[in-house]
Amino acid sequence: MRLFGLKTCDACRKALKSLPDAEFADVRSDGVPESVLARAFDAFGEALLNTRSTTWRGLDDAERARPVLELLADHPTLMKRPLIEHNGTLYLGWTAETKQGLGVA
Repeated sequence: MRLFGLKTCDACRKALKSLPDAEFADVRSDGVPESVLARAFDAFGEALLNTRSTTWRGLDDAERARPVLELLADHPTLMKRPLIEHNGTLYLGWTAETKQGLGVA
């Protein structure tokens, strides 16, 4: 199981606490493999983009209009977090649905 997120993200910290065996990848320093990002975009579409982040608010309209995968490649902190890869399935966010899918109480 791999968890892509930020060390400073509260949702990521909660997920890591509940998933102690997860391999953590910090998107700021490690990035997200292109293949994982492409699969995540296929699964979640534009929901993969965190439009409430400070990074998003700092972008101008021309930047915001760029394709999602290009934006995430240039600004990995724009990704909604955490992105969890487990047994070939991707989960986005630390939601009740994600916890249920991973068998976490």
